[in-house]
Amino acid sequence: MNLNTGRRQFFQKSLAIGGTAVLARPFAGSALAGMGSGAAGSNETLKTLHSLRTIHGNFTDQEIPSNQIDEILSAGVRAANASALQSYSIIVVRDREKMQQVCGYRGSCMFVFCVDYNRITDLAENLKYEYNPEGTTSFVTGCVTTTLAAQTVVVAAKSMGIDSLITNGVHRGDMERHWKLLDLPEKYCFPLIAVVMGYPKEEPDYLKGRFQAEGVVHKEKYSRLTDAEKNAMVLEYDDPDRHLGLNDNWKKDGLKHYLDWLFGVWHKRFSHPLDKESQLSKILKRSGFVDLQRS
Repeated sequence: MNLNTGRRQFFQKSLAIGGTAVLARPFAGSALAGMGSGAAGSNETLKTLHSLRTIHGNFTDQEIPSNQIDEILSAGVRAANASALQSYSIIVVRDREKMQQVCGYRGSCMFVFCVDYNRITDLAENLKYEYNPEGTTSFVTGCVTTTLAAQTVVVAAKSMGIDSLITNGVHRGDMERHWKLLDLPEKYCFPLIAVVMGYPKEEPDYLKGRFQAEGVVHKEKYSRLTDAEKNAMVLEYDDPDRHLGLNDNWKKDGLKHYLDWLFGVWHKRFSHPLDKESQLSKILKRSGFVDLQRS
């Protein structure tokens, strides 16, 4: 099954029913030089990082042993975290039907990563202190900390031969389902991302490409792309050997460039000015993560 076709089918059925050489090479002399496609890495850690790939729901029924899940979690919580607070909670789900309800995918195991300050506020209250994590700053800080833990879990799992899918499917459809399915606190807790793990039914034909030069890595200061670099990047996306996009079949739709499909077809369905407040915004307000004007 084509991975891109599988991804499109999922979104259609998801909970949301509702100058090429300029960019083909990294900066000469930089730490990125020599890290082009096919680079394996010079040690085991780099080899693991270079082998990361996303499995879009095509997992077998094979279960991950509980001791390995414990090892993965033990590594994940070692991720850097602001003020040593670990302002997140990780909900481990083994029930495959519940996984489907939460994010639209099934695997051997799912970790739901939540920005969460409840443990911290409870500890403060226990000692007769007040800890107030309200507002956007706390939310952004929590998002960074939570994401670092999620990525660390993915790397740890891959080092053990376990693949994963990082998905924002938790934000599709009626988000209130998470508070019911997972018994989340209404205040100071927000489901940020889910990681579904398991073993692939089949090996992907290739690793996805990544940009790693102009427009992504900036030396000393931020630099906007020149017109020549923009045009070169468009052609990089078009190169079938680079595998930089979501859909390899855009030419069959009569389109000139891959980005014509990305912006004109794919994101056109989702990207539009809001005419009303989103449910995500309402939930963030309820959770206490939006700055409020108080008289």
